[in-house]
Amino acid sequence: MTDKLPGRTGGDGDGPAETPTERLLREAMTARASLVTATGLRPAAPPKSRVRRLRPVYAVTLPLGLAAAVAVGVLTFHGDPVAQDEVPPPAATLTTSPSPTPEPTGTPSATAAPTDPGTPTGEAPRTEAPLADGGSPSSTPTGGAAGSSGLRGVRFKVPAGWKAVPVSADRVCVLSPGTPTDPQQGWSQSTCEPYGVLVVAYDSPAELEGGAWPTMTDVTGSGSWGRQSNCPLWGRPYVAENGYASVGDPARTKSTVAGKAVDKVQWNVTCKPGDTFTAQLWGMGGEQVFVSANGLKSDYQSGLTAIVNSLDVSGHRSPGLSSAEQAAKDLSITVEGGIGAGQKVSNDGTPVTFTVTYRNTGQKTYPQLQPLVYTTEYAGTPPNVVLPMNKGKLERQDGGGWTEIPLSMGGGMDYAMVSGKARFPLAPGETRKVTYRMALDPVDGLGTMPVAVQLTLPYDGTAPLAALKGLTVPVMVVK
Repeated sequence: MTDKLPGRTGGDGDGPAETPTERLLREAMTARASLVTATGLRPAAPPKSRVRRLRPVYAVTLPLGLAAAVAVGVLTFHGDPVAQDEVPPPAATLTTSPSPTPEPTGTPSATAAPTDPGTPTGEAPRTEAPLADGGSPSSTPTGGAAGSSGLRGVRFKVPAGWKAVPVSADRVCVLSPGTPTDPQQGWSQSTCEPYGVLVVAYDSPAELEGGAWPTMTDVTGSGSWGRQSNCPLWGRPYVAENGYASVGDPARTKSTVAGKAVDKVQWNVTCKPGDTFTAQLWGMGGEQVFVSANGLKSDYQSGLTAIVNSLDVSGHRSPGLSSAEQAAKDLSITVEGGIGAGQKVSNDGTPVTFTVTYRNTGQKTYPQLQPLVYTTEYAGTPPNVVLPMNKGKLERQDGGGWTEIPLSMGGGMDYAMVSGKARFPLAPGETRKVTYRMALDPVDGLGTMPVAVQLTLPYDGTAPLAALKGLTVPVMVVK
């Protein structure tokens, strides 16, 4: 972190003294270099068409020439020049006010940054939002007394010892007192895990499209958490080579905060024996405001709860539902017949027939939809060093015959490629029934096998898979 009043300093050994401009350039390049951490070098995340993640993945690349030519924005607070320690994406409007001191009547304004000769043409210079106390957001959490913060008209409490740091225009990271100062320990301002709490507020429909995270589909959907390699363990986050050992069934609750309905979903995830973490996500659907905490130490659960319970969205402008969320509201799925919650299915090869009913309860016509059914990994999945997959056979009734379809997801997207003859439109009030039969293999072990039932847009193997509605049916595999 830079000093508030940088001045002329002596050079190295007998070399010339360092001017203020040289010092600002050196500090800017040092801050840029500190953005590259061990977690930033993790392998690429799985395709979004395959799983829904509880956290976004941010990739930042900086050519060597650009790093050398990066311009230093100088902000002025109370007359003191302050070099920016870190330049995040377009900054959130963030204000803090310590308690019990009343909020200041005005926020210090920043002096315009000089034009960056190394910035590509057409790219706006990026700046950090100033804090109300006149300081600059830092990658090192140094919280003080309890206070409050704001994001797009959303107000929330910042517990004593915590620190709110802007991440982008629509999100703020509230860092716990236990956040390490050493970036090599895995903390990143952009991901805000496992040491912080991420607050997100959308205010335009465009922000909810194109794979935005999180959305209410992530909170209420059946497939919101999938197999991914990131393990945000407190003190030692790492990337799991073979994915997760297990992901427990989500626990869902509903509550009310400041008169607004709040949905919560929580997962208990095991990366490998002895390595577990908890993922928590809250969503205010009508307001499009979310709070996420992955891997946060249980010691700070009370602080996390205080943040959620203090949410005040009275000043926030809601963008409304995204097209995917509207579809999730319009469409419904029910399953009848040979499978159901807790229903027993034998692994002796005996076929079990069941029917899936798809309904459009909204006012919009969906011209072409495809039904999707497959099983996912469970404790009894046959072991495989390459890719664990359930065995057996799954068929869909098409007209007067049966079409075999993948029983498990496998390593690609073949399971999502539904033939054109199986697709159908759904007008308002219309219903469509699809019949399936499943026969498990003796190598499928005993336990609870999840059967995923979805309604998606047509998938051709190129564009991302758009799942509009989903339902998971747990069945008991027996001999």
